[in-house]
Amino acid sequence: MPRFTAAELEAARDLLVPDVAAEGLKVLFCGINPGLWTAATGHHFGRPGNRFWPVLHLSGFTPRQYRPSEQHELLGHGLGITNVVARATARADELTDEEYREGGRLLAGKVARLRPGWLAVAGIGAYRTAFGDRRAAIGPQETTIGDTRVWVLPNPSGLNAHWTAATMAEEFGRLREAAGA
Repeated sequence: MPRFTAAELEAARDLLVPDVAAEGLKVLFCGINPGLWTAATGHHFGRPGNRFWPVLHLSGFTPRQYRPSEQHELLGHGLGITNVVARATARADELTDEEYREGGRLLAGKVARLRPGWLAVAGIGAYRTAFGDRRAAIGPQETTIGDTRVWVLPNPSGLNAHWTAATMAEEFGRLREAAGA
């Protein structure tokens, strides 16, 4: 696992992390935006302590727990990763509502092009702001983007202590069953 100085992490601010995506995926997972650690490594959900990778495995999406550096292995399982907002920040609260709304617009265009079976947004607040749906709850949404269904997942950040890895894995597992993944 790499170690970064504060200056190295700060240098990653505003960097972009390329999507791990392809046409026709079963599920396109969508984070809020890359953190500085993720941007510094170039690997989605890269910060130690982020529970995305363990939860993905615990929920049955992957046969073993992948490391962030193995993110491209997801494509072989019909899975991908993108973000609502592309630019890296230290914290999601550094993003403006305008960035979320623009990110939602760009994300909708990406989903329309890639046509995944499901878009899974990991973060209820990000989803509500990006798509203007203040009543959205964790789980499947009535909203679709073309033929793509939408599911809102809990944010796997270690800061989201309300959800444990086990309860997140249950929710991810519900999506896995719905997606036939």
